[in-house]
Amino acid sequence: MSFAQMKKSAGNFSKLAEQLEKTSSPSTQNSGEDNRFWKPEVDKAGNGYAVIRFLPAPEGEDIPWVRLWDHGFQGPGGWYIENSLTTLNKPDPVSEYNSKLWNSGVEANKEIVRKQKRRLKYIANIYVVSDPKHPENEGKVFLYQFGKKIFDKINEAMNPAFEDETPINPFDFWSGANFKLKIRQVEGYRNYDKSEFDSSTQLLDSDDDMEGIWKTEYSLQEFLDPKNFKSYEQLQARLNKVLGLTGGVASAVDAVEDTASYEAPASADTTAKRPTAESVNVDSEDDTLSYFAQLAEED
Repeated sequence: MSFAQMKKSAGNFSKLAEQLEKTSSPSTQNSGEDNRFWKPEVDKAGNGYAVIRFLPAPEGEDIPWVRLWDHGFQGPGGWYIENSLTTLNKPDPVSEYNSKLWNSGVEANKEIVRKQKRRLKYIANIYVVSDPKHPENEGKVFLYQFGKKIFDKINEAMNPAFEDETPINPFDFWSGANFKLKIRQVEGYRNYDKSEFDSSTQLLDSDDDMEGIWKTEYSLQEFLDPKNFKSYEQLQARLNKVLGLTGGVASAVDAVEDTASYEAPASADTTAKRPTAESVNVDSEDDTLSYFAQLAEED
């Protein structure tokens, strides 16, 4: 789609709404220190504020976001930090293992699953309108990684619940809306409930300026490139090592069901010295994979 075609179709987002429904229905790439990614900064109290604008799909692509799944958990054999093959709609050994544990009906098994379940994240291109902590980012295009809470707000903007609310396409240059990102610290976690879309407005006055922004967007489909995912066999081998599944997944699940008292594995000196995802101030809407990866490198 050319920029002119995009402008002509502005305001008509039926196809995007269909994709939104598919994405929201039940059915990665690690940003790490990638400087293409923007992250909001908070103060010592855990509060933060910024204004961003979600951008249309980059040139040559149809959807302005990608959805990815990953895993990050620790076992006696180290850390399991991997993209999930379920992102590509393929079987994944961790998901299969978790399913068997959950279906065992043993509550202890379900607790294991909760600690090593998939993590959902989305990636989109954004334009930074206001970044009080880092004004040098303003007027620039970045990739932004976010979680379900923010994606739900996008969904609500496109599919409002009340008749007096007008649906908008947050990704549209001309009739979209700025997103006021409001971060609070609630019970030890970042909370985005007060974040909201502003009224609909054109991003910039000039089409030429907006086209320039569009042409600097980053590819999103690259995050779905199979090269970013290990094979099923490689993931299975890593899972076996991390959890000590010497007899394989099936044997391990059988053993758990027999004892009905299995607890999530942990190194003897790890729980006292190494933080878990639950015990640190990690943004639940941002990528925690880089945090886990850093810990894994220290092993």
